Amino acid sequence: MRMEIRNLSKAYGSVKALDDFNAVLEEGIYGVLGPNGAGKSTLINILTDNVRRDRGEILLDGQEVLQMGAEYRKTIGYMPQEQVFYPQFTLLEFMKYMALVKGLDCKDKAVRMQMEELLDELHLADVAKRKLGGFSGGMKRRAVLAQALLGNPGIIILDEPTAGLDPKERIAMRNLISRLAENRIVILATHIASDIECIADRVLLIKNGKLIKNENPFTLLDEVRGHIRRIYCKREDLAAYQKRYRMSNCIQTKDGLTLHVIDPEYEGDKMVDATLEDVYLYYFEGMTAQDHPSSE
Repeated sequence: MRMEIRNLSKAYGSVKALDDFNAVLEEGIYGVLGPNGAGKSTLINILTDNVRRDRGEILLDGQEVLQMGAEYRKTIGYMPQEQVFYPQFTLLEFMKYMALVKGLDCKDKAVRMQMEELLDELHLADVAKRKLGGFSGGMKRRAVLAQALLGNPGIIILDEPTAGLDPKERIAMRNLISRLAENRIVILATHIASDIECIADRVLLIKNGKLIKNENPFTLLDEVRGHIRRIYCKREDLAAYQKRYRMSNCIQTKDGLTLHVIDPEYEGDKMVDATLEDVYLYYFEGMTAQDHPSSE
């Protein structure tokens, strides 16, 4: 499966939400990373056929998706950021309802078996008959993911899938997403760098509607490594360093603090291991998209 996005553009009045966005997606996990307002949600809404583009093309295996219509939508599994439920539905009723929305026959044995398998895989089988209104945040996120996987779609689109989850649930969700990627295109949009650091095959950085980077994570980490300082300071000096530098991490030690700061002018001899949070700060804090031309 191959998706080609060509010159995709969308404006709301004078604001360009997407500006000549180009990317080629094949099987694997694509982390779409950017600050709030970067254009991630607009991209997702266009890819899920919820918003009309102003210009550009989206080709799936060479065919324009607008011409594919319902056949294209059948290939999409969408996990939205906002959790919209009927609280009086049980989880099983919700799954059956979403299956009907997707045009699946709930009386079909294969469909029923897939529901059971998904609920088991997502550790929800024991609450299948409980009402959604009593679910925890983590259970609701897993329920939304379960419905996205109904029908075995080839493209999975996840909008902030770990929003509201505690650290344990976030790790479990990331591990699950990694397992889902086999033979699928998985698009994971977030502004939380750590969500994609361990699982993304490629990272797309979006700022002000423009794609400024499309690289594998290791390339991005190599690009910023020479601009990161590790600084040791006393606790009382922290405020001064925060005013001077963009800080990606601060670790307390028995002797004081260890700081990870981003300094675009720094080319130190000692290489410091970078994280995607460092990449995020380097490209999104205080820099313009023109400073970093798009790469594909």
